[in-house]
Amino acid sequence: MSRRRSRKADSSEQLLLALGALVIAGCVIAAIVDFVRAHPWVPVVLVLVAGGAVALWVVGRQQAARWERVRLQGLRYALAQLDALHHRQFEHAVRDLMQRDGCADAVQVGGAGDNGADVKATDPYGRRWVIQCKHRKSGPAGAAVGSPDLQILNGTGRPVHGGDVVVLVTNGRFSKPALEFARSQHLHLHLVDRTTLGTWASGSKPLWELLRAVPPPRRPLSG
Repeated sequence: MSRRRSRKADSSEQLLLALGALVIAGCVIAAIVDFVRAHPWVPVVLVLVAGGAVALWVVGRQQAARWERVRLQGLRYALAQLDALHHRQFEHAVRDLMQRDGCADAVQVGGAGDNGADVKATDPYGRRWVIQCKHRKSGPAGAAVGSPDLQILNGTGRPVHGGDVVVLVTNGRFSKPALEFARSQHLHLHLVDRTTLGTWASGSKPLWELLRAVPPPRRPLSG
């Protein structure tokens, strides 16, 4: 019996609290309505302030996007700068260079389980680029990029990543077996060595103008 009474008491208290909350809410709403009736200009001011805040936010986003486009258009790297980067920063630099060249969707994807791809991008001609980056802290004095790395990229670049142009970029050098393997692929696999990288990173030519026999455009250049 005592438990039933306790439950009833709890239910009654909860009901009273709910009714009290409803009464308070009703009073607050009534006060707001009375205030708005007495001061009809307040909602107008609030709407204008909110609209102004949204407009400022939109303008800020647009200005930031414009500055980012300007930054990318003027993006340049010296080889010494690239040598000093961490390998992940090197991937980001390659991504930014692809964006500079007009690949708006360029993205860094390197990491565990990347299946040989560090950067993916679509150029203005509709071609899909799959890029693997091999950074060497010592530049050309570092270990040469060997054929095993190329074989992995060659095996995943098209069937796994859907690439039209499959590229390996390094700030170092390639071993003789790697160069021979790339030649055996009949231009299906492109190598960007230190010299080509230096030209690309420090200039304004897109990468596809520096490589031999890239696939034809999928679509005409817009604009």
